[in-house]
Amino acid sequence: MDIKEILSKVDHTLLKPACTGAEIETLCREALEFQTASVCLPSVYVPAAAEFLGGRLPVCTVIGFPNGYDTTASKVFQTKDAIAHGADEIDMVIHIGAVKEGRYDAVAEDILAVKDACGGRILKVIVETALLTTEEKIALCRVVTETGADYIKTSTGFNGGGATFEDIRLFKEHIGPNVKIKASGGISSFEDAAEFIRLGCARLGTSRLVAIAKAGKGDAV
Repeated sequence: MDIKEILSKVDHTLLKPACTGAEIETLCREALEFQTASVCLPSVYVPAAAEFLGGRLPVCTVIGFPNGYDTTASKVFQTKDAIAHGADEIDMVIHIGAVKEGRYDAVAEDILAVKDACGGRILKVIVETALLTTEEKIALCRVVTETGADYIKTSTGFNGGGATFEDIRLFKEHIGPNVKIKASGGISSFEDAAEFIRLGCARLGTSRLVAIAKAGKGDAV
């Protein structure tokens, strides 16, 4: 698997709280240079990124990020606002507390409302695997499948551990055929990225791979 193929599956990401407009422009320039799948950035920067990219790459943003405990109405507003300003893809965080209480119907309603607000655009559902038991991960595979979301995504990268090969194997076993997988959080080498793809990931959320490629340190794997 060559570097170009791997980068084509990367949502080139910058979500740190102190990121600046200049850094977002650099992110977009890098994404164009290395032809990543998208840029993933805070919603406040969606208008500038959409204008800069001019449709050359999709703009992805995050909703209910990073903790997921915004109200559903708030997540719907955030989604509609982001789309109105040029977002092409939405990565939403579920309400982890509802999972812990076993209120999977509420989690499903949250996802369905955001999905409706997406108006047919790609929706990725962040389940924050580091905070979940195996049983909860399996249950969320079912919920994400039944709601018709496009992707199940491992992590925000802000609440402990990130993506693991074990979780991708578990997802692959329990999601429906309509759901794709995005691994995110802690992906720091092309070797690991290639393994995530081999295990079934269609997208990877990371900023590090482009930095490695820019430094000329990436090799085909």
